[in-house]
Amino acid sequence: MSMSELPLHGVNQEQALLTRGARRYMVELGILFRIQFSIIRDSWVWVILMASMFPFMTLMFMRFFMTNPTPDMIIRSITGNMLFGVIAMGMNGMAQEISWQKHQGHFTFYAALPISKFNFVLANLIRGLISNIPSVIILAIIGQLVYGVTFHYSWGLIPVLLLSIFSIVGIGVCLGFSSPNHQLTNMLSQVLMMVVTFLTPIMMDIHQLPKVLQWFSYIFPSTYAAEALQQILLTGWTTVVTRDALILSGFSVVCYLVINKSVSWRVNK
Repeated sequence: MSMSELPLHGVNQEQALLTRGARRYMVELGILFRIQFSIIRDSWVWVILMASMFPFMTLMFMRFFMTNPTPDMIIRSITGNMLFGVIAMGMNGMAQEISWQKHQGHFTFYAALPISKFNFVLANLIRGLISNIPSVIILAIIGQLVYGVTFHYSWGLIPVLLLSIFSIVGIGVCLGFSSPNHQLTNMLSQVLMMVVTFLTPIMMDIHQLPKVLQWFSYIFPSTYAAEALQQILLTGWTTVVTRDALILSGFSVVCYLVINKSVSWRVNK
């Protein structure tokens, strides 16, 4: 072999290693995703029912309560209840489910497998994403029928929905993985669900809140998700939607990094 062929040979080896690593990564993620999907498959009816029931009742209550609502109020009511379902199951439900698995010692099973925490966390986030998409679609359809309105649909709605769900689910997954004990996580997740739903601008205009709550609401991704959904369903993609989408992307990345940093396979006794 000539000296000129040695660098090329080294490059080919590096490319082969990268290809092998990427293939292993995808296979590993696929296996973990199938495990998480099997959990959804066994209880998908209850997941959709619980994610849709409370927002549906709130939606009907607001329909009876509001007189001569403006289009802006109608959109806010519908999108707020769409996010209520995500908060209930994505933030509250995922926090409790992962916390329960952690303190039951289920993670020791995954610790025995040759998998990375990176893929394990990502598989849980994808599970939360898939669990919440059906209820969001159901509530959007019911909201249009109840109020007799038609949304402004565009392709931009897809990334906004995915980022909204992913960022909110990220908080629930983060709570579950960092859980000190299951009882405390159970209480914290339920309190946080009520605070985020009713004390941040999910179903109301932010200017209707006291100044303290206005500033407080900016630390939650649901505030930006609600604004982005209202804008894109009412008028289409705007600069406000672009700004909110970037912020939601930041929330998603930060949540993932925090989870990946804090996740522990075993519970310290």
